[in-house]
Amino acid sequence: MSREFEIETKRLLLRSWREGDIDPFAAICSDPDVMRYFPEPLSRQKTEKLIGMGCDCLKEHGVFYSPVEVKATGELIGFVGLDVHEDEASLPMAPCVDIGWRLKRSAWGRGFASEAASAWLRFGFETKRYKEIVSFTPAINEASQRVMQRLGMTRDPNEDFVHHYFSEGHELALHQLYRISSAAWKRQQ
Repeated sequence: MSREFEIETKRLLLRSWREGDIDPFAAICSDPDVMRYFPEPLSRQKTEKLIGMGCDCLKEHGVFYSPVEVKATGELIGFVGLDVHEDEASLPMAPCVDIGWRLKRSAWGRGFASEAASAWLRFGFETKRYKEIVSFTPAINEASQRVMQRLGMTRDPNEDFVHHYFSEGHELALHQLYRISSAAWKRQQ
């Protein structure tokens, strides 16, 4: 599906998408609990499109939301990775590179998102030489905010924004923006 890519952590393999990933990832993306902080659960067709966008991002920018596989079992538990936003109309902080994740319920609370995201930050700052990486989530998504904080990302409440996917007043509209600079990341290492 995409050119070979691989980052290994203590427990996880972050790798290229494979044909066999579509069904398990579609099951993750159709789970209403997993998709609680997104506009809607995704159909298999929309999941395939999302994977395709990731493969395109890898070809164009050398980063993407990669499948996360547990090394001990080979189980696909979701995705984590970097995305490049060049269009200033798409997000108020664009152009930017953002880090994000989506994991199945059975993988929650086990440190997998932080472990995989830490590896992606290292790749972004050391290999890609990005100056800054951002992340954002609805203000009510405290679990993702905790991951961002564990990664050393910081938030300025003045940068909170209403995401264009949602109408004003929708419970998911207000998003919090977190940032980490290359210099701040290096100080943590």
